[in-house]
Amino acid sequence: MWESAAGIGLDDDARRLLTIGVVHGSPVQIGAAGPGLLAEMDGLCASLLATHAGMTPGSDPALAPARDLYRAFGMDPTHTRPSSEALLRRVLSGKGLPRILNAVDLCNLCALKYLLPIGLYDVSRVEPPVTIRRGRAGEAYAGIRKDEVRLEGRPVVADSLGPFGNPTSDSQRTSVSEATRSLVMVIFAPAGYPAPRLLGHVADAREGMERHLPPAGGRTITSATVLPEARETS
Repeated sequence: MWESAAGIGLDDDARRLLTIGVVHGSPVQIGAAGPGLLAEMDGLCASLLATHAGMTPGSDPALAPARDLYRAFGMDPTHTRPSSEALLRRVLSGKGLPRILNAVDLCNLCALKYLLPIGLYDVSRVEPPVTIRRGRAGEAYAGIRKDEVRLEGRPVVADSLGPFGNPTSDSQRTSVSEATRSLVMVIFAPAGYPAPRLLGHVADAREGMERHLPPAGGRTITSATVLPEARETS
């Protein structure tokens, strides 16, 4: 089992091009979002609609870091959009955030707040060692609500069975369900993203996990780390 939020390796290529925040929570109870989480989701959507009135969806300068990450890997972010930008465009079209499961809804809320793509993984479905690297020729996986996600050249999260996550769309294999009891959230940012800001994101995501994901027996234990330079949040 993948037991540590910090138990992710970055190969030399990834270490040069990106930085990540990692948040781990266990044991958690997965189900429908509670009223507090739904209220935060609705409040953020309303705020974004107000602040972006008259703007085109892609004109927000806060989208630049996620786009810079994609460009660093040779990807065109206007062709393959970061998941965070896709969420913003959905909200600004009036559709709001999707309501799926509390952990997924929290992950989407955080991605929309930080405007950075976030992966969410069921720890029990991951076979370590876990590494972030560039996708290899021919690599692909069955995505969540997608037939196939092609991965060549993209930043991917991979375990001993192969890739299972990337900043555009995660795999069905490691997706969170109501049976999930331990999960990891990975926040993707470009190299050079301000460390204090990313540390703030992981602290906020950890607090949101503690607030919105009920413990599955006992107290939910969470941890948060920033890589490549591992630094625990206080």
